[in-house]
Amino acid sequence: MRFEGQCVVILGGNAGIGLAAAKMFAAEGAKLAITGRNRETLAAAAEEIGALGIVSDMGQVSQTKAALAEIEHALGGIDVLFVNAGVGGFAAMPHVTEEFWDGIHNVNLRGAFFAIQYALPLLRDGGTIVITGSIGSELALAGNVAYASAKAGLRAMARTVGKELLPRRIRVNMVSPGPTETEIFKRGASEAEIAATRAMLGGVVPMGRMGEAEEVARAVLFLAAKESSFINGVDLYVDGGCIELA
Repeated sequence: MRFEGQCVVILGGNAGIGLAAAKMFAAEGAKLAITGRNRETLAAAAEEIGALGIVSDMGQVSQTKAALAEIEHALGGIDVLFVNAGVGGFAAMPHVTEEFWDGIHNVNLRGAFFAIQYALPLLRDGGTIVITGSIGSELALAGNVAYASAKAGLRAMARTVGKELLPRRIRVNMVSPGPTETEIFKRGASEAEIAATRAMLGGVVPMGRMGEAEEVARAVLFLAAKESSFINGVDLYVDGGCIELA
């Protein structure tokens, strides 16, 4: 019960890694608030884990600000902030439009920054912030320029914010997953396409398989807990060795 009595807020907690982490935090005694864009999946997740669910798009800063105000009213201060919401998309450089670029950066970088900024008055001294990054910030993968640059900027932001928050003893760390079994790569795809994608992604991982959302979530809880009290500003790869063994 590492988080008993603590308030944990997960931005992007209605599916995938965010939902897996929410279930684990709840099992360890946390009071939870989760956000997400999909009203139906958010309501189902909130009911399942006994969390406060708030519909909010992190690409819209005003919605994040309103969600945090609702969380403050309902739960008070925040002990753990998990900034997990993100969007992806592939386009080679000549085909990247301003709209495509802005759509990815508004959520993954701009939205994440202002979410943390607006959450700061709610965060208790000695609290923790965990941010979902991506090994895409390290890999030069063709077609991934918009997403990779957003996540690389997020990494730089996290390290700088972690330095600025030292006087309040608030630690800021990142978890960067490799290919992971989540709903994102399954949306709109047939069973055959899903199987082909799974085989392709698993084939690039030295461990020979994709990761599970729960495996990434366990790393999130570690960085949020007292066990990691002397860890600050790290980007922890949970990628089956993609970066380390490349």
